Amino acid sequence: QVQLVESGGGLVQAGGSLRLSCAASGRFFRISDMGWYRQAPGKQRDLVAFVASGGSRNYADSVMGRFTISRDNAKNTVYLQMNSLKPEDTAVYYCNARVQRYGDNWWSDYWGQGTQVTVSS
Repeated sequence: QVQLVESGGGLVQAGGSLRLSCAASGRFFRISDMGWYRQAPGKQRDLVAFVASGGSRNYADSVMGRFTISRDNAKNTVYLQMNSLKPEDTAVYYCNARVQRYGDNWWSDYWGQGTQVTVSS
């Protein structure tokens, strides 16, 4: 019904940059918050950043000043610009969106498939 398709992951050297994107498709009424999470081997899944429908943004301390989250509501797409990448940024990155479907009186959370980001030292 609702799909989140991620792209932009890959292998990059320390100090480099990547831009992740996540596009929502399917049949739904509206989207509120959209965000990015990441999970490194042997660690918990942590919030990286999120952006509300009105544009307010929040970041994890570890990425503050290096990452920028943005969204294009007309395209139902959220982006994560990652600069000055460090080896400790290596993880699988997951897109998340809170969606209200047609006919629903509630919000549902959807997740992307995950995209690997690897930063070499």
